[in-house]
Amino acid sequence: MKRSASDVIRRLMRTEKGTAQLPHGKYFFEVEKRSTKRQIKQAVEELFKVKVTQVNTEILAGKPRRLRNTWGLKPNWKKAVVTLAEGSKIEVAV
Repeated sequence: MKRSASDVIRRLMRTEKGTAQLPHGKYFFEVEKRSTKRQIKQAVEELFKVKVTQVNTEILAGKPRRLRNTWGLKPNWKKAVVTLAEGSKIEVAV
């Protein structure tokens, strides 16, 4: 099943670590957990009209959270670090 670009990319993560990597052409995205590196690359290129050279992914464990008297876990999620080609950049409002 082919997913649309907006289904693959959930959001652009604006964190301190991610902001420090912007001069190096690296952007952090929260992506759909079942998406592949190829799907992530195609989605970023389609949505932001840039050239992607590398995609690294990581599945992060959900953190424990308390809801009243019981403990539970937030769901696991997937992070992608996308490296853009020289001269390409995504406009990020800071």
